[in-house]
Amino acid sequence: MTEAYICSALRTPGGRRGGKVSGWHPVDLAARVLDATVQNTGIDPAAIEDVIMGCVGQSGEQGLHIGRNAVLASSLPKSVPAVSIDRQCGSSQQSIQFAAQAVMSGTQDLVIAAGVESMSRVPMGTTGVFTRNFEPGSAKSPGLDAKYPGVAFSQFSGAEAIARKHNFSREDLDAFALLSHQRAAKATEAGAFDQEIVPLELENGEIHRTDEGIRADASMEALAGVRALKEGGVITAGNASQICDGASAVLIASAAAVKAHGLTPLARIRSMTVTGGDPVIMLEEPLFATDRALARAGMTIDEIDLYEINEAFASIPLAWLKHTGADPDRLNVNGGAISLGHPLGASGAKLMATLVHGLRTRGKRYGLQAMCEGGGLANVTIIEAL
Repeated sequence: MTEAYICSALRTPGGRRGGKVSGWHPVDLAARVLDATVQNTGIDPAAIEDVIMGCVGQSGEQGLHIGRNAVLASSLPKSVPAVSIDRQCGSSQQSIQFAAQAVMSGTQDLVIAAGVESMSRVPMGTTGVFTRNFEPGSAKSPGLDAKYPGVAFSQFSGAEAIARKHNFSREDLDAFALLSHQRAAKATEAGAFDQEIVPLELENGEIHRTDEGIRADASMEALAGVRALKEGGVITAGNASQICDGASAVLIASAAAVKAHGLTPLARIRSMTVTGGDPVIMLEEPLFATDRALARAGMTIDEIDLYEINEAFASIPLAWLKHTGADPDRLNVNGGAISLGHPLGASGAKLMATLVHGLRTRGKRYGLQAMCEGGGLANVTIIEAL
C-alpha cells in the first residue's frame, strides 16, 4: 500500500468572537490557506486532485458547499474538485484521514485536507445543534426519542458528566486552563507557531499573525471568578475552548507525487482510527479510540513523543491523561483550544499543523492527535515526523 506523506501543514491565527478575523468571509478564509499551501510548496495548483473541506456550521455564509466555493475563490483552477464534510469537531481531522486513505489506496496522489469555521459569522447553533445559551437544541427524531427517551444530547452536559465520573474539581479544570494559557503565551513569545501560521491582512491594513485568544495574564483567581455554565457545575467559559474563527490546510501526497513535484515530506501518516461510543456522555470517546489506535499501530503510549488532545473542555484531556497514563509534559505542549481557540471545522487540521511542526522543532518522532466529537465520536491519528 502506498504511504501518505504530509508535505505542508498550515493554519491561520485564531480570532476571538467578533475579533480580528471576523471581517474575513469564511470562503475567503478557507481560500487563504489553500493559496498558502500552493505557495508554501511551490506545487502546480492544477496538480491538486481534490480538496476535502471540514466545516460544522454549513449554513449561511458557510453553506452551499463551502469547499467548492473556497476552491473557486482561491488560486486553484476550477478543474480542482472539492467536497465539504462534517464530523463535528473532528471534521478536518477526518479530512486528513480521508485524504490519506485516497492516497494510500492509489486513487489519488495529491489532496489538500482543510477546514474552516467562522464562529463569529455563523454562530454555533445556527444549524440547530445548540442554541446560543449552551443548551441542546431540538435535533431528535421519533426514532432517537424511542431509543433515548428523555435524553437531551449536549456536549456541555457530557463534559460535566466526564468531570463527575473522573472526580475532577473546579480547581482541577481551572488549573489545566491556566496551564494552557501559560504554555500558549510562552510558545507564541518563542516563535513556536511561526512556521504554521498563515498571516491575515485585516481591513485596516494590519497583518494579523498571533492567536487572539491567549491571555498571558490569566490567573487562578480570575478563572475562579468565571460563572459556571450550569448551577452547581464545574464547566465554565474559562476552562472550556474559546469560540474562534480560523482555517487550516494539510497537503497529503503519495511517494510518487513527492518525487514528481519535488516536495519535502514533513511527516508520514502512521495510523488512522475513528470510533463511535456513548452519545450521551459523548466526549469521552477519545479515551477508547486511543486504545484502539495504539493497538492497531502496535505501539504503547510511552512510544508517542507528543500528544495533541483537543481541549474542547478541560475535563476531556484530563480524563484522557488519567485513562492512558500518558506523560502530562508531552500533552498540548504549546497550549490548546482553551487558550488558542477551537474553530470547530478547522481544528483537526489546525492541531495537525501544531503537532507536525512541534515534533520537527523538538527533534521528536511520533505524535498522536485525538479529537472528541458530538454524538460520541472520536478520531485518532498517529504520525511519524521526518
